[in-house]
Amino acid sequence: MPTPRLTRRHILAAAFVPLPTDPRVILATPFGAIHITLFARQAPLSAADFLRYVDAGAYNGGHLFRVVRPGNDHGNPPIAVVQGGIKFPKLAGPPIRHEPTGLTGLRHRNGTISLTRDAPGTGSGAEFFICVGDQPGLDEGGHRNKDGEGFAAFGTVTQGMEAVRQIWMLPADGPSTDTYTRGQILTDPVTFTAARG
Repeated sequence: MPTPRLTRRHILAAAFVPLPTDPRVILATPFGAIHITLFARQAPLSAADFLRYVDAGAYNGGHLFRVVRPGNDHGNPPIAVVQGGIKFPKLAGPPIRHEPTGLTGLRHRNGTISLTRDAPGTGSGAEFFICVGDQPGLDEGGHRNKDGEGFAAFGTVTQGMEAVRQIWMLPADGPSTDTYTRGQILTDPVTFTAARG
């Protein structure tokens, strides 16, 4: 039986439901599995939205595609992260309300997983980043974003940081239409061979 085609309606149909305490997600990559624990009590909107994309199958075939590290970072203060997203970004649903670290009590430490965003309230579970080392500049009150509201941390890597660090060091001379991300796009993005909750 053929696999049904993934649509935005399919993703949105995975309704927000009460999450179990600290649900877990496994992102399988060619470098090894990345095990993530979601902090559903502290960051319920962010954790639930990310899990909705995972449960809908949107991360199957998605990838880690961007790395920020010394030598290619164009922001201040410097950060070290690996960024990933769903297979078809155009299928992303609406953004969710921003959950700053000042509200959740979470911090951007080594292994923290957090939502990407532009302005506050533009992020969703369709795209995330993982911290490589402690990144206080990404917390609320940090200066990585001029608005000072930081990013929405919602979980942590509990196993597989070795794989994350290997990916973080891969060649990053992939094409980019944005000068800010030039030199940060992986030459060969790392595909999720499976993503499951």
